[in-house]
Amino acid sequence: MRSYEITRKTAETDIRLSLKLDGTGKSSIDTGCGFLNHMLTLFAAHGKFDLTVKCVGDTDVDDHHSVEDIGICLGTAFREALGDKRGITRYGSFLLPMDEALILSAVDISGRSCLCYGLEIPTEKIGTFDTELVEEFFLAFTRNCPMSLHLRQLAGKNAHHIVEGAFKSVARALKMAVALDGTGEIPSTKGVL
Repeated sequence: MRSYEITRKTAETDIRLSLKLDGTGKSSIDTGCGFLNHMLTLFAAHGKFDLTVKCVGDTDVDDHHSVEDIGICLGTAFREALGDKRGITRYGSFLLPMDEALILSAVDISGRSCLCYGLEIPTEKIGTFDTELVEEFFLAFTRNCPMSLHLRQLAGKNAHHIVEGAFKSVARALKMAVALDGTGEIPSTKGVL
């Protein structure tokens, strides 16, 4: 079973996260940040990942530490659940329309961290959520599950639609990339990822 549970406690956050790659999309998300709860619920549903997140963070300061540390934990959980990556498809991409927003995500689970971030979010906040934290989340995620992730906004004016489109698109691309191809082989001519 491709799954992993992680507990991470620092002076800023206390996080318990569990991930099942081959799930049904069910989730239980309590990050202390309403907008991030919404994004991770969508992420689980669109990737068909079973995901549980419980975070108690220093949100009296702001949401930064919680968002970044959840990205760290989610990336770690993906990395560990994938193991040696034997038999995965490796690549995935998805072009997702969200009303006027159009978001492209492309993933290579290569073992090398690279985030090419191309979202132009027109507002500094969505509700109380600082939109600059979207990039921080995906940076933490890709650093802890080393992959190339290209995230491009091809259209969009509404901040909520852009960010929601990004989380859905990344989930759909990841669903393709982590899918098993039936070969049981490492998808690299190097023999290792």
